[in-house]
Amino acid sequence: MIVGLNGKVEKKEPSFVHVEVNGVVYEVFISLQTFSALPKDEVKLFISHIIREDAQLLYGFLESGEKNLFEKLIKINGVGPKVAMAICSTYTPSQFATVISSSDIKAVQRVPGIGPKSAGRILVELNGFDVELLMTKGEPQNLAYSQASEALESLGFKKDKISNALSSCSVGSDTASLVKEALRLLQTI
Repeated sequence: MIVGLNGKVEKKEPSFVHVEVNGVVYEVFISLQTFSALPKDEVKLFISHIIREDAQLLYGFLESGEKNLFEKLIKINGVGPKVAMAICSTYTPSQFATVISSSDIKAVQRVPGIGPKSAGRILVELNGFDVELLMTKGEPQNLAYSQASEALESLGFKKDKISNALSSCSVGSDTASLVKEALRLLQTI
């Protein structure tokens, strides 16, 4: 399983890039977000390797958050790699987290290839994933944010207000400081 590529950019198009690694050139499908941030010479990509009966496909991302979003999306029934890549091309992970937290079905329908039924399914399946998308600092930080989110939810706050408050928090090192700061912010909302 290929999980990352580090090499030289041979060819760059809006939907794919050819990356040469030690004499082997890989075709990697990319989002428009990745395309616009792609360097001209050397590149390091996070890879999602999809093996099918008739093909082995590589999907590349410059940010691990975008890869996490893509992999979460393709697990949803009816959402394949093309639709997931269209979502990644339309929204950054933090923008899509806002769409999820506000349950904005119209914003999901703006993505090419997604109708009202699929948009609703995506929002239901990704409910609560917005907090995870907003955290990209590292694993201990993710754990603190998810624990803080659970604690605030058990206190009766709604998920959208929790994610807004946690995204506004300064970088907290532990769950307790995040909960305290989020509570202060939630009192003012």
